[in-house]
Amino acid sequence: MDFFHESAEAPRLPLYQTVLLLVCVLILVVNALSLSHDLQSLKSTTALMSRTAEVADRLQYVNVLVMDAESSERGYFISGDEAYLGPARQAPEAVERELRQLESLLLDNPSQLRNLRQLRQLIESKLQLLDEGLEVYRKGGLSDIVRLARIGEGRSAMDEVRLQVVIMVQEQDELLKARTAQFYNEYQKAVLLGIGINALAILVLVLFYRLVRRGFFKRIAAERQLKESNENLEMMVSRRTEQLSVLSRHLINVSETEKAKLARELHDEMGAKLTAINMDLASVASKLQPEQGELLQQLQRARQMVQHTVALKRRIVEDLRPSILDNLGLKAALESYTDEFTKLSGIPCDTLIAGDVDAAGPMHTIAIFRIVQESLNNVLKYAKARHVIVELEREDGHLLLRVTDDGIGIDTDAVSKPRSHGLVGMRERALLLGGSLHVGRGINGVGTVLSASLPLATTTPSSVLHP
Repeated sequence: MDFFHESAEAPRLPLYQTVLLLVCVLILVVNALSLSHDLQSLKSTTALMSRTAEVADRLQYVNVLVMDAESSERGYFISGDEAYLGPARQAPEAVERELRQLESLLLDNPSQLRNLRQLRQLIESKLQLLDEGLEVYRKGGLSDIVRLARIGEGRSAMDEVRLQVVIMVQEQDELLKARTAQFYNEYQKAVLLGIGINALAILVLVLFYRLVRRGFFKRIAAERQLKESNENLEMMVSRRTEQLSVLSRHLINVSETEKAKLARELHDEMGAKLTAINMDLASVASKLQPEQGELLQQLQRARQMVQHTVALKRRIVEDLRPSILDNLGLKAALESYTDEFTKLSGIPCDTLIAGDVDAAGPMHTIAIFRIVQESLNNVLKYAKARHVIVELEREDGHLLLRVTDDGIGIDTDAVSKPRSHGLVGMRERALLLGGSLHVGRGINGVGTVLSASLPLATTTPSSVLHP
Protein backbone atom coordinates (compact mmCIF):
# COMPACT_ATOMS: atom_id res chain seq x y z
CA MET A 1 0.00 0.00 0.00
CA ASP A 2 2.84 2.43 0.87
CA PHE A 3 4.59 1.54 -2.34
CA PHE A 4 1.40 2.34 -4.27
CA HIS A 5 1.12 5.77 -2.63
CA GLU A 6 4.77 6.52 -3.29
CA SER A 7 4.50 5.54 -6.93
CA ALA A 8 1.37 7.67 -7.32
CA GLU A 9 3.13 10.86 -6.11
CA ALA A 10 3.61 13.60 -8.68
CA PRO A 11 7.17 13.96 -10.05
CA ARG A 12 9.26 16.75 -8.56
CA LEU A 13 12.09 18.90 -9.87
CA PRO A 14 15.58 17.98 -8.68
CA LEU A 15 16.88 20.08 -5.79
CA TYR A 16 19.58 21.82 -7.82
CA GLN A 17 17.05 22.93 -10.43
CA THR A 18 14.80 24.30 -7.67
CA VAL A 19 17.77 26.19 -6.16
CA LEU A 20 18.66 27.65 -9.55
CA LEU A 21 15.08 28.72 -10.05
CA LEU A 22 14.99 30.45 -6.65
CA VAL A 23 18.32 32.17 -7.36
CA CYS A 24 16.98 33.41 -10.67
CA VAL A 25 13.85 34.75 -8.97
CA LEU A 26 15.98 36.45 -6.30
CA ILE A 27 18.15 38.06 -8.96
CA LEU A 28 15.09 39.39 -10.72
CA VAL A 29 13.72 40.79 -7.43
CA VAL A 30 17.03 42.51 -6.61
CA ASN A 31 17.22 43.92 -10.12
CA ALA A 32 13.66 45.21 -9.83
CA LEU A 33 14.43 46.89 -6.47
CA SER A 34 17.57 48.46 -7.92
CA LEU A 35 15.69 49.78 -10.91
CA SER A 36 12.96 51.14 -8.65
CA HIS A 37 15.55 52.94 -6.50
CA ASP A 38 17.25 54.40 -9.58
CA LEU A 39 13.90 55.53 -10.90
CA GLN A 40 13.07 57.30 -7.64
CA SER A 41 16.48 59.00 -7.63
CA LEU A 42 15.97 60.10 -11.20
CA LYS A 43 12.51 61.44 -10.37
CA SER A 44 13.89 63.31 -7.34
CA THR A 45 16.73 64.84 -9.35
CA THR A 46 14.42 65.78 -12.20
CA ALA A 47 12.01 67.39 -9.75
CA LEU A 48 14.88 69.32 -8.14
CA MET A 49 16.05 70.54 -11.54
CA SER A 50 12.57 71.67 -12.42
CA ARG A 51 12.13 73.36 -9.05
CA THR A 52 15.57 75.04 -9.29
CA ALA A 53 14.69 76.41 -12.71
CA GLU A 54 11.35 77.66 -11.39
CA VAL A 55 13.01 79.26 -8.33
CA ALA A 56 15.56 81.01 -10.53
CA ASP A 57 12.84 82.23 -12.89
CA ARG A 58 10.71 83.56 -10.05
CA LEU A 59 13.68 85.28 -8.39
CA GLN A 60 14.57 86.96 -11.65
CA TYR A 61 10.93 87.90 -12.11
CA VAL A 62 10.85 89.47 -8.63
CA ASN A 63 14.00 91.42 -9.50
CA VAL A 64 12.36 92.53 -12.77
CA LEU A 65 9.22 93.61 -10.91
CA VAL A 66 11.25 95.80 -8.53
CA MET A 67 13.28 97.25 -11.40
CA ASP A 68 10.10 97.97 -13.40
CA ALA A 69 8.60 99.70 -10.39
CA GLU A 70 11.72 101.83 -10.04
CA SER A 71 11.80 102.61 -13.78
CA SER A 72 8.09 103.48 -13.89
CA GLU A 73 8.54 105.90 -11.01
CA ARG A 74 11.46 107.58 -12.77
CA GLY A 75 9.35 107.95 -15.91
CA TYR A 76 6.67 109.59 -13.79
CA PHE A 77 9.27 111.94 -12.27
CA ILE A 78 10.49 112.99 -15.68
CA SER A 79 7.17 113.27 -17.50
CA GLY A 80 4.76 113.97 -14.69
CA ASP A 81 2.33 111.49 -16.31
CA GLU A 82 0.80 109.15 -13.75
CA ALA A 83 0.29 106.53 -16.45
CA TYR A 84 3.91 105.60 -15.82
CA LEU A 85 3.05 104.57 -12.23
CA GLY A 86 1.17 101.38 -13.31
CA PRO A 87 4.07 98.95 -12.71
CA ALA A 88 4.94 100.70 -9.43
CA ARG A 89 1.38 100.36 -8.13
CA GLN A 90 1.13 96.68 -9.19
CA ALA A 91 4.57 95.74 -7.91
CA PRO A 92 3.72 95.17 -4.17
CA GLU A 93 0.94 92.68 -4.91
CA ALA A 94 2.85 90.87 -7.67
CA VAL A 95 6.01 90.72 -5.56
CA GLU A 96 4.07 89.31 -2.60
CA ARG A 97 2.50 86.63 -4.81
CA GLU A 98 5.89 85.56 -6.18
CA LEU A 99 7.46 85.51 -2.72
CA ARG A 100 4.72 83.19 -1.47
CA GLN A 101 5.31 80.86 -4.41
CA LEU A 102 9.02 80.88 -3.66
CA GLU A 103 8.33 80.12 -0.03
CA SER A 104 6.27 77.03 -1.00
CA LEU A 105 9.05 75.90 -3.35
CA LEU A 106 11.76 76.26 -0.68
CA LEU A 107 9.99 74.63 2.25
CA ASP A 108 12.52 71.76 2.42
CA ASN A 109 15.53 74.16 2.38
CA PRO A 110 15.88 76.17 5.64
CA SER A 111 18.92 78.09 4.32
CA GLN A 112 17.01 79.33 1.30
CA LEU A 113 14.04 80.24 3.48
CA ARG A 114 16.32 82.50 5.52
CA ASN A 115 17.64 84.07 2.34
CA LEU A 116 14.06 84.51 1.15
CA ARG A 117 13.11 86.32 4.35
CA GLN A 118 16.10 88.61 3.94
CA LEU A 119 15.14 89.23 0.30
CA ARG A 120 11.59 90.06 1.43
CA GLN A 121 12.95 92.65 3.86
CA LEU A 122 15.18 94.20 1.20
CA ILE A 123 12.33 94.40 -1.32
CA GLU A 124 9.95 95.87 1.24
CA SER A 125 12.62 98.43 2.12
CA LYS A 126 13.12 99.23 -1.56
CA LEU A 127 9.37 99.58 -2.18
CA GLN A 128 9.09 101.81 0.87
CA LEU A 129 11.87 104.02 -0.51
CA LEU A 130 9.96 104.24 -3.79
CA ASP A 131 6.84 105.31 -1.92
CA GLU A 132 8.82 107.93 0.02
CA GLY A 133 10.37 109.22 -3.24
CA LEU A 134 6.89 109.53 -4.73
CA GLU A 135 5.75 111.50 -1.65
CA VAL A 136 8.82 113.79 -1.87
CA TYR A 137 8.14 114.44 -5.56
CA ARG A 138 4.55 115.39 -4.93
CA LYS A 139 5.55 117.83 -2.17
CA GLY A 140 8.80 119.34 -3.43
CA GLY A 141 9.05 118.55 -7.09
CA LEU A 142 11.82 117.19 -9.23
CA SER A 143 14.60 119.17 -7.50
CA ASP A 144 14.02 117.33 -4.22
CA ILE A 145 14.07 114.02 -6.07
CA VAL A 146 17.44 114.90 -7.65
CA ARG A 147 18.79 115.81 -4.27
CA LEU A 148 17.45 112.57 -2.83
CA ALA A 149 18.99 110.54 -5.66
CA ARG A 150 22.39 112.05 -4.94
CA ILE A 151 22.26 110.52 -1.49
CA GLY A 152 22.29 107.04 -3.26
CA GLU A 153 20.15 105.23 -0.69
CA GLY A 154 17.72 103.90 -3.30
CA ARG A 155 20.51 102.68 -5.56
CA SER A 156 22.16 100.90 -2.69
CA ALA A 157 18.88 99.12 -1.80
CA MET A 158 18.43 97.97 -5.39
CA ASP A 159 21.97 96.60 -5.46
CA GLU A 160 21.29 94.66 -2.29
CA VAL A 161 18.15 93.14 -3.83
CA ARG A 162 20.10 92.10 -6.92
CA LEU A 163 22.87 90.65 -4.78
CA GLN A 164 20.40 88.66 -2.67
CA VAL A 165 18.76 87.27 -5.80
CA VAL A 166 22.16 86.22 -7.14
CA ILE A 167 23.02 84.57 -3.83
CA MET A 168 19.80 82.59 -3.77
CA VAL A 169 20.17 81.52 -7.42
CA GLN A 170 23.76 80.41 -6.80
CA GLU A 171 22.81 78.49 -3.66
CA GLN A 172 20.00 76.76 -5.54
CA ASP A 173 22.43 75.87 -8.35
CA GLU A 174 24.94 74.52 -5.85
CA LEU A 175 22.20 72.38 -4.29
CA LEU A 176 21.27 71.10 -7.73
CA LYS A 177 24.93 70.33 -8.56
CA ALA A 178 25.34 68.45 -5.27
CA ARG A 179 22.17 66.49 -5.81
CA THR A 180 23.16 65.76 -9.43
CA ALA A 181 26.59 64.56 -8.35
CA GLN A 182 24.97 62.31 -5.76
CA PHE A 183 22.61 60.94 -8.38
CA TYR A 184 25.45 60.19 -10.79
CA ASN A 185 27.37 58.41 -8.03
CA GLU A 186 24.35 56.31 -7.23
CA TYR A 187 23.77 55.76 -10.94
CA GLN A 188 27.33 54.48 -11.39
CA LYS A 189 26.87 52.12 -8.48
CA ALA A 190 23.55 50.98 -9.94
CA VAL A 191 25.19 50.40 -13.33
CA LEU A 192 27.89 48.26 -11.72
CA LEU A 193 25.26 46.42 -9.72
CA GLY A 194 23.17 45.94 -12.85
CA ILE A 195 26.18 44.58 -14.72
CA GLY A 196 26.81 42.13 -11.89
CA ILE A 197 23.17 41.12 -11.76
CA ASN A 198 23.06 40.66 -15.53
CA ALA A 199 26.26 38.61 -15.45
CA LEU A 200 24.82 36.43 -12.70
CA ALA A 201 21.53 36.15 -14.57
CA ILE A 202 23.39 35.14 -17.73
CA LEU A 203 25.28 32.51 -15.73
CA VAL A 204 22.04 31.16 -14.32
CA LEU A 205 20.46 31.16 -17.78
CA VAL A 206 23.46 29.28 -19.16
CA LEU A 207 23.08 26.69 -16.42
CA PHE A 208 19.38 26.47 -17.15
CA TYR A 209 20.11 26.12 -20.86
CA ARG A 210 22.54 23.28 -20.19
CA LEU A 211 20.02 21.55 -17.95
CA VAL A 212 17.21 22.02 -20.46
CA ARG A 213 19.45 20.90 -23.30
CA ARG A 214 20.53 17.81 -21.41
CA GLY A 215 16.92 17.06 -20.47
CA PHE A 216 15.84 17.67 -24.07
CA PHE A 217 18.35 15.22 -25.50
CA LYS A 218 17.49 12.68 -22.80
CA ARG A 219 13.84 13.04 -23.70
CA ILE A 220 14.66 12.73 -27.42
CA ALA A 221 16.66 9.57 -26.71
CA ALA A 222 13.85 8.17 -24.56
CA GLU A 223 11.28 9.04 -27.22
CA ARG A 224 13.46 7.41 -29.88
CA GLN A 225 13.80 4.27 -27.78
CA LEU A 226 10.09 4.28 -27.05
CA LYS A 227 9.34 4.77 -30.74
CA GLU A 228 11.64 1.89 -31.67
CA SER A 229 10.04 -0.26 -28.99
CA ASN A 230 6.58 0.65 -30.23
CA GLU A 231 7.58 -0.06 -33.82
CA ASN A 232 9.04 -3.41 -32.82
CA LEU A 233 5.94 -4.17 -30.78
CA GLU A 234 3.67 -3.10 -33.62
CA MET A 235 5.63 -5.24 -36.05
CA MET A 236 5.42 -8.16 -33.65
CA VAL A 237 1.70 -7.61 -33.11
CA SER A 238 1.19 -7.20 -36.85
CA ARG A 239 3.08 -10.42 -37.59
CA ARG A 240 1.25 -12.28 -34.86
CA THR A 241 -2.09 -10.86 -36.00
CA GLU A 242 -1.34 -11.88 -39.57
CA GLN A 243 -0.33 -15.32 -38.38
CA LEU A 244 -3.52 -15.66 -36.35
CA SER A 245 -5.55 -14.35 -39.26
CA VAL A 246 -3.94 -16.83 -41.63
CA LEU A 247 -4.50 -19.59 -39.08
CA SER A 248 -8.12 -18.51 -38.63
CA ARG A 249 -8.72 -18.56 -42.38
CA HIS A 250 -6.98 -21.92 -42.63
CA LEU A 251 -9.17 -23.30 -39.84
CA ILE A 252 -12.27 -21.96 -41.58
CA ASN A 253 -11.10 -23.58 -44.79
CA VAL A 254 -10.32 -26.85 -43.00
CA SER A 255 -13.63 -26.67 -41.13
CA GLU A 256 -15.62 -26.28 -44.33
CA THR A 257 -13.61 -29.07 -45.97
CA GLU A 258 -14.21 -31.41 -43.06
CA LYS A 259 -17.88 -30.49 -42.89
CA ALA A 260 -18.24 -31.20 -46.61
CA LYS A 261 -16.38 -34.50 -46.24
CA LEU A 262 -18.41 -35.50 -43.20
CA ALA A 263 -21.68 -34.52 -44.87
CA ARG A 264 -20.73 -36.55 -47.92
CA GLU A 265 -19.86 -39.60 -45.83
CA LEU A 266 -23.05 -39.31 -43.78
CA HIS A 267 -25.12 -38.88 -46.90
CA ASP A 268 -23.49 -41.66 -48.89
CA GLU A 269 -22.36 -44.32 -46.49
CA MET A 270 -24.56 -43.85 -43.45
CA GLY A 271 -27.60 -43.09 -45.60
CA ALA A 272 -27.06 -46.21 -47.66
CA LYS A 273 -26.62 -48.38 -44.59
CA LEU A 274 -29.70 -46.99 -42.88
CA THR A 275 -31.70 -47.59 -46.06
CA ALA A 276 -30.44 -51.17 -46.21
CA ILE A 277 -31.35 -51.73 -42.56
CA ASN A 278 -34.82 -50.33 -43.16
CA MET A 279 -35.29 -52.61 -46.19
CA ASP A 280 -34.11 -55.67 -44.27
CA LEU A 281 -36.47 -54.86 -41.44
CA ALA A 282 -39.35 -54.46 -43.90
CA SER A 283 -38.46 -57.82 -45.50
CA VAL A 284 -38.36 -59.58 -42.16
CA ALA A 285 -41.65 -58.01 -41.10
CA SER A 286 -43.34 -59.24 -44.28
CA LYS A 287 -42.32 -62.84 -43.52
CA LEU A 288 -43.65 -62.96 -39.99
CA GLN A 289 -46.89 -64.84 -39.30
CA PRO A 290 -49.87 -63.11 -37.75
CA GLU A 291 -49.47 -65.11 -34.54
CA GLN A 292 -46.01 -63.47 -34.14
CA GLY A 293 -47.53 -60.06 -33.40
CA GLU A 294 -45.10 -59.20 -30.63
CA LEU A 295 -42.11 -59.60 -32.92
CA LEU A 296 -43.95 -57.60 -35.59
CA GLN A 297 -44.44 -54.71 -33.18
CA GLN A 298 -40.75 -54.80 -32.25
CA LEU A 299 -39.78 -54.66 -35.91
CA GLN A 300 -42.13 -51.72 -36.51
CA ARG A 301 -40.59 -49.86 -33.58
CA ALA A 302 -37.15 -50.61 -34.98
CA ARG A 303 -38.22 -49.29 -38.41
CA GLN A 304 -39.51 -46.09 -36.76
CA MET A 305 -36.18 -45.66 -34.95
CA VAL A 306 -34.37 -46.12 -38.25
CA GLN A 307 -36.62 -43.52 -39.90
CA HIS A 308 -35.96 -41.04 -37.02
CA THR A 309 -32.25 -41.71 -37.43
CA VAL A 310 -32.52 -40.99 -41.15
CA ALA A 311 -34.26 -37.67 -40.38
CA LEU A 312 -31.58 -36.82 -37.80
CA LYS A 313 -28.90 -37.69 -40.34
CA ARG A 314 -30.59 -35.41 -42.87
CA ARG A 315 -30.64 -32.47 -40.40
CA ILE A 316 -27.00 -33.03 -39.51
CA VAL A 317 -26.03 -33.14 -43.17
CA GLU A 318 -28.00 -29.95 -43.86
CA ASP A 319 -26.25 -28.19 -40.99
CA LEU A 320 -22.86 -29.36 -42.14
CA ARG A 321 -23.41 -28.56 -45.80
CA PRO A 322 -26.85 -27.54 -47.06
CA SER A 323 -27.66 -29.82 -49.98
CA ILE A 324 -29.92 -27.16 -51.47
CA LEU A 325 -26.87 -24.93 -51.78
CA ASP A 326 -25.22 -27.44 -54.13
CA ASN A 327 -28.35 -28.65 -55.86
CA LEU A 328 -30.37 -25.45 -56.43
CA GLY A 329 -27.79 -22.67 -55.88
CA LEU A 330 -27.17 -19.78 -53.49
CA LYS A 331 -30.41 -17.90 -54.18
CA ALA A 332 -32.66 -20.83 -53.39
CA ALA A 333 -30.58 -21.73 -50.33
CA LEU A 334 -30.85 -18.23 -48.88
CA GLU A 335 -34.58 -17.97 -49.54
CA SER A 336 -35.16 -21.37 -47.98
CA TYR A 337 -33.04 -20.55 -44.93
CA THR A 338 -34.69 -17.15 -44.34
CA ASP A 339 -38.14 -18.72 -44.64
CA GLU A 340 -37.14 -21.33 -42.09
CA PHE A 341 -35.77 -18.53 -39.85
CA THR A 342 -39.10 -16.69 -40.03
CA LYS A 343 -41.04 -19.87 -39.11
CA LEU A 344 -38.81 -20.70 -36.16
CA SER A 345 -38.29 -17.16 -34.74
CA GLY A 346 -41.50 -15.39 -35.74
CA ILE A 347 -39.41 -12.47 -37.04
CA PRO A 348 -40.32 -11.47 -40.64
CA CYS A 349 -37.25 -11.72 -42.89
CA ASP A 350 -37.35 -10.32 -46.43
CA THR A 351 -34.86 -11.69 -48.95
CA LEU A 352 -33.92 -9.44 -51.88
CA ILE A 353 -31.55 -11.03 -54.42
CA ALA A 354 -30.49 -9.38 -57.68
CA GLY A 355 -28.14 -10.56 -60.37
CA ASP A 356 -26.73 -13.96 -61.22
CA VAL A 357 -25.46 -14.87 -57.75
CA ASP A 358 -25.63 -18.62 -58.45
CA ALA A 359 -22.68 -18.31 -60.83
CA ALA A 360 -20.33 -17.71 -57.90
CA GLY A 361 -17.88 -20.43 -56.92
CA PRO A 362 -18.39 -22.89 -54.06
CA MET A 363 -16.22 -20.92 -51.61
CA HIS A 364 -18.15 -17.71 -52.30
CA THR A 365 -21.53 -19.39 -51.94
CA ILE A 366 -20.67 -21.12 -48.68
CA ALA A 367 -19.08 -17.89 -47.32
CA ILE A 368 -22.21 -15.84 -48.12
CA PHE A 369 -24.45 -18.53 -46.69
CA ARG A 370 -22.43 -18.83 -43.44
CA ILE A 371 -22.33 -15.03 -42.99
CA VAL A 372 -26.11 -14.82 -43.42
CA GLN A 373 -26.54 -17.79 -41.09
CA GLU A 374 -24.38 -16.21 -38.37
CA SER A 375 -25.99 -12.76 -38.85
CA LEU A 376 -29.53 -14.12 -38.41
CA ASN A 377 -28.37 -16.14 -35.43
CA ASN A 378 -27.04 -12.91 -33.81
CA VAL A 379 -30.31 -11.11 -34.63
CA LEU A 380 -32.25 -13.88 -32.92
CA LYS A 381 -30.00 -13.84 -29.83
CA TYR A 382 -29.27 -10.16 -29.23
CA ALA A 383 -31.05 -7.70 -31.54
CA LYS A 384 -34.64 -7.88 -30.25
CA ALA A 385 -35.62 -6.96 -33.80
CA ARG A 386 -39.09 -6.97 -35.31
CA HIS A 387 -37.99 -7.14 -38.93
CA VAL A 388 -34.92 -8.24 -40.91
CA ILE A 389 -33.88 -7.64 -44.52
CA VAL A 390 -31.29 -9.73 -46.34
CA GLU A 391 -30.03 -8.16 -49.59
CA LEU A 392 -27.62 -9.81 -52.02
CA GLU A 393 -26.59 -8.59 -55.46
CA ARG A 394 -23.88 -9.09 -57.99
CA GLU A 395 -22.34 -5.85 -59.17
CA ASP A 396 -19.05 -4.96 -60.89
CA GLY A 397 -17.50 -8.38 -60.23
CA HIS A 398 -18.45 -8.38 -56.53
CA LEU A 399 -21.03 -10.10 -54.38
CA LEU A 400 -22.53 -7.39 -52.16
CA LEU A 401 -24.33 -8.61 -49.03
CA ARG A 402 -26.31 -6.42 -46.65
CA VAL A 403 -28.20 -7.65 -43.56
CA THR A 404 -30.30 -4.98 -41.81
CA ASP A 405 -32.45 -5.23 -38.69
CA ASP A 406 -34.46 -2.71 -36.64
CA GLY A 407 -33.33 -3.95 -33.24
CA ILE A 408 -31.52 -2.30 -30.36
CA GLY A 409 -28.33 -1.88 -32.37
CA ILE A 410 -24.76 -2.85 -31.62
CA ASP A 411 -22.22 -0.93 -29.54
CA THR A 412 -19.16 0.31 -31.36
CA ASP A 413 -16.88 -1.31 -28.79
CA ALA A 414 -18.62 -4.67 -29.13
CA VAL A 415 -17.36 -5.03 -32.69
CA SER A 416 -13.72 -5.17 -31.55
CA LYS A 417 -14.20 -7.16 -28.33
CA PRO A 418 -12.16 -10.37 -28.12
CA ARG A 419 -15.28 -12.40 -27.34
CA SER A 420 -17.02 -11.40 -30.58
CA HIS A 421 -16.10 -14.71 -32.18
CA GLY A 422 -19.07 -14.68 -34.53
CA LEU A 423 -18.12 -11.29 -35.97
CA VAL A 424 -14.46 -12.29 -36.17
CA GLY A 425 -15.41 -15.50 -38.00
CA MET A 426 -17.55 -13.62 -40.52
CA ARG A 427 -14.81 -11.09 -41.11
CA GLU A 428 -12.23 -13.82 -41.58
CA ARG A 429 -14.47 -15.57 -44.11
CA ALA A 430 -14.63 -12.33 -46.10
CA LEU A 431 -10.87 -11.77 -45.82
CA LEU A 432 -10.23 -15.35 -46.92
CA LEU A 433 -11.75 -14.42 -50.28
CA GLY A 434 -10.07 -10.99 -50.45
CA GLY A 435 -13.21 -9.15 -49.40
CA SER A 436 -14.27 -7.00 -46.48
CA LEU A 437 -16.99 -6.92 -43.82
CA HIS A 438 -18.26 -4.02 -41.72
CA VAL A 439 -20.76 -3.94 -38.88
CA GLY A 440 -22.32 -0.78 -37.46
CA ARG A 441 -25.47 1.00 -36.48
CA GLY A 442 -28.23 1.67 -38.96
CA ILE A 443 -29.66 4.97 -40.15
CA ASN A 444 -30.17 7.45 -37.27
CA GLY A 445 -28.60 4.89 -34.94
CA VAL A 446 -31.51 2.45 -35.26
CA GLY A 447 -30.75 -1.25 -35.57
CA THR A 448 -27.65 -2.90 -36.97
CA VAL A 449 -26.29 -3.11 -40.52
CA LEU A 450 -23.86 -5.79 -41.68
CA SER A 451 -22.20 -5.14 -45.06
CA ALA A 452 -19.90 -7.56 -46.88
CA SER A 453 -18.20 -7.36 -50.24
CA LEU A 454 -16.58 -10.41 -51.87
CA PRO A 455 -14.67 -10.06 -55.17
CA LEU A 456 -15.52 -12.86 -57.58
CA ALA A 457 -12.10 -12.76 -59.21
CA THR A 458 -10.52 -14.33 -56.12
CA THR A 459 -9.06 -17.75 -56.77
CA THR A 460 -11.12 -20.33 -54.92
CA PRO A 461 -9.05 -22.68 -52.73
CA SER A 462 -9.16 -26.20 -54.08
CA SER A 463 -9.40 -27.82 -50.67
CA VAL A 464 -13.14 -27.14 -50.33
CA LEU A 465 -15.06 -29.17 -52.89
CA HIS A 466 -18.65 -30.12 -53.43
CA PRO A 467 -19.89 -32.84 -51.15
